Amino acid sequence: MEIVNSINELKSYLAELKRDNKTVGLVPTMGALHDGHLSLVHRCVNENDVCVVSVFVNPTQFNDKHDLETYPRTLEADCALLESAGCDFVFAPSVEEMYPEPDTRVFHLGRVAEVMEGAKRPGHFNGVAQVVSKLFYIVEPDNAYFGEKDFQQIAVIRAMVKQLNIPVRIHACPIVREADGLALSSRNTRLTPELRQKAPLIACTLKESTTFVPEKSVQEVIDFVVNKINSDPDMEVEYYEIVDGNTLESIKSWADTDYPVGCITVYCGEVRLIDNIKYK
Repeated sequence: MEIVNSINELKSYLAELKRDNKTVGLVPTMGALHDGHLSLVHRCVNENDVCVVSVFVNPTQFNDKHDLETYPRTLEADCALLESAGCDFVFAPSVEEMYPEPDTRVFHLGRVAEVMEGAKRPGHFNGVAQVVSKLFYIVEPDNAYFGEKDFQQIAVIRAMVKQLNIPVRIHACPIVREADGLALSSRNTRLTPELRQKAPLIACTLKESTTFVPEKSVQEVIDFVVNKINSDPDMEVEYYEIVDGNTLESIKSWADTDYPVGCITVYCGEVRLIDNIKYK
């Protein structure tokens, strides 16, 4: 496995492999890797001749300076995990390497980038589009892999790829969970032991809510989820919306879509956790 910090060096390695018609897969990450990331890497390794994993905490997608500063960074441990998973190249650039000058591009990706996370974190998805498009231009992958925990992000990236006409196949991979249901996330490492015990309430409540469909209305299911999670004094729902899984528009009735997905963001103490669940 090669650890590469330079864009030109990585492009040189990959150009040689592509001359031999090798297929290239990319798993973009911000590091602090866990089994959720590794599930993407394993799929990438299995489906491509070459697996590239980027490890880069992208400053342009953080609208909260404190969140950027406290985001876990564990490159040495990440590289050990990636080597054991069969990764070929780790691309770990500096901020200066990725942004030698400010990226002033503004993406207009429609409603998928404006609702939910887009509304709560202004500029976040523009930063995601900036860095992922840069990675696609650098690596020129045939396939790219993203986890469904970031459900809205995948919709945004699909819209960006279509808009920029980038020839890459986007693969959405299932959420990986702890035994108690908590969706794996790099942010979980910031939970205190007490809060870590409470955090599975999110997934447990979402799963329970699926048993009410279609007898209860969409609004009744939303109210159940919000009220149950908020009943814990250490938990606060920032939003819970049930949307069409393709358009991300909120639905009023189960008849509004064949693909209803519940998307939630919860503050567990000061740690912001996201999750989602499919209702059909």
